[in-house]
Amino acid sequence: MRFRLVLIPLFLLSCSLSYADVLKVVVHDTIQPITAERIQRALDKATAQGDDAVLIELNTPGGLLESTREIVQKILASPVPVIIYVTPSGSRAASAGFFILESADVAAMAPGTNTGAAHPVTIGSGQMDSVMKQKIENDSAALMRSFTSKRGRNVEAAESTVRESKSFTDSEALSQRLIDYVASNEQDLFRQIATRPVKRFDGRTVTLNLAAKPVRIMNETLKERILAYIMDPNVAFILLAIGALALYAEFNHPGAVVPGTVGVVFILLAVFALNLLPTRFAAVVLILASFALFALEAKFATHGVLAIGGIATLVIGALLLVDAPIPEMRVKLATALAVSIPLGIITVFLMTIAIRARRNKIMTGIEGLVGEVGIAQTALAPVGKVFVHGEIWDAVASANVPVGQKVVVCKVDGLQLEVQPAESKADKSLA
Repeated sequence: MRFRLVLIPLFLLSCSLSYADVLKVVVHDTIQPITAERIQRALDKATAQGDDAVLIELNTPGGLLESTREIVQKILASPVPVIIYVTPSGSRAASAGFFILESADVAAMAPGTNTGAAHPVTIGSGQMDSVMKQKIENDSAALMRSFTSKRGRNVEAAESTVRESKSFTDSEALSQRLIDYVASNEQDLFRQIATRPVKRFDGRTVTLNLAAKPVRIMNETLKERILAYIMDPNVAFILLAIGALALYAEFNHPGAVVPGTVGVVFILLAVFALNLLPTRFAAVVLILASFALFALEAKFATHGVLAIGGIATLVIGALLLVDAPIPEMRVKLATALAVSIPLGIITVFLMTIAIRARRNKIMTGIEGLVGEVGIAQTALAPVGKVFVHGEIWDAVASANVPVGQKVVVCKVDGLQLEVQPAESKADKSLA
């Protein structure tokens, strides 16, 4: 009986270990550090579970070169065969996506997809000098040659996407030997893969019989979902702008706590996202300068000139904030305008209220007595009593004041008021 109890768990364990699946990862986004982290997690998980293959469903406009290099390195070193499948129809594996596609053990595309256009793009709006441009181009071309030749693909055609920005449809890529298959769906792809062996990057040859294997999708973790969301440059800019506005509200109303907490959290999230993105710090200076212009507008009341300048500076700072090689990874003009204009108006409005409140005369407490008009209860020669604000106060006058004459409070010194005749103040103002 004890022997059976031992055998049953061992049998179940052996069944689970021999039951290999195809692990599927869906990448329908730009190529960035979070993408590299997801693919690394998938490859590690597939290796640990003994899966037959990792299927990466790809649809991307491109992304960051450093993240692309990381992904390529991970795919080339993977113990588990990696299949890259550009799908659905209408999708693309452009720029960085083409590097990833060519690095796979099996490269496939769905009908109606395209790939290529892998020429390195200058980060930023400035012109790159010819030497630096040639260096980056040659480096990218060498990276492409380093694995396409070992994969048995068309090195010349692959390199032309880097040097000449060529693009290929699915049928063109197949005829140029840039991909291995064109398949209408996953099962069609698996049936085609089983017809011929796959040559791994290390020279080994394997046969992948995946048609009967279940496909297990690896979902994003909560951390990856949050990071992917805040790493959208538009979201990062919104977080930065709202955080700055909340901190401003806290500085103007110390002790409110909520605005300060929200501001710190939002700015930390924005800084974390921008730290992973190619950020131009000169743009951050422009964003800070815009708030300085809003403050000056509220103080000097230039009839909107400084406010308009602040909004323009904020928009420019937003557009230049993320120094990405493709438009999909930059702050959109619509987002910059939608955030900058209301933020500028709200900031100027709140700052104007705060400045006016500071300039207004204090109407409560002892300080509120300054400027009040009272009546001499006794003769002030120069010390006596005055009736001010419903109370009788000890007072000292700058000149003798008869009983019943009006006086104006000039200063409060402890429990004694310094006053002067109301007429002398009026005469002074006329002079």
